[in-house]
Amino acid sequence: MKLAAILFLTALASVSISAQRPRAVDITTDASKATPAPPPQTMKAKYEGGVFGHSHALDGTLSFDDTNARLLFRKEGKEVFFIPYKAVTSAFADTQKKRPAAASVASNVPYLGFPLGLIKTKVRYLTVQYSDPDTQVSGTTSFRLENQAVVDSALYALARKSGLVPRGEIYVKKRD
Repeated sequence: MKLAAILFLTALASVSISAQRPRAVDITTDASKATPAPPPQTMKAKYEGGVFGHSHALDGTLSFDDTNARLLFRKEGKEVFFIPYKAVTSAFADTQKKRPAAASVASNVPYLGFPLGLIKTKVRYLTVQYSDPDTQVSGTTSFRLENQAVVDSALYALARKSGLVPRGEIYVKKRD
């Protein structure tokens, strides 16, 4: 009886081991992710910090200045700062879940505030890492953009204009 049970368990284990195979990798690419729509001429953006000399958040517009080869941030029509295309070393799209200020205040209401404190919204960012060879200044900055489509198109355009290559979900500059 013991011998039959051992043989049965051995046969069962060998069948289950041979059934474990690595999955085939799907190498097809999604055409919609390959080339997003071109970005708008100007995009509403909120600067979150990271550029030397501009430490506080600003609301303004972000645009591509191709004649001067730079990413330009403006507030009320005035140039605030720019990042040259040649200074961009990496860029990626980031999504974070944040609680709005109204939900934080409402969460302190007794008995009724508990469910309101659970409200979160998705915030989408274009994050740029740069190293300017002219000024020897480097850093990481992020811009809060309207939606995922705008972030994807701006990221793709910035990567193409800066000479970045994709590495997974981010774009990086190859070393010479």
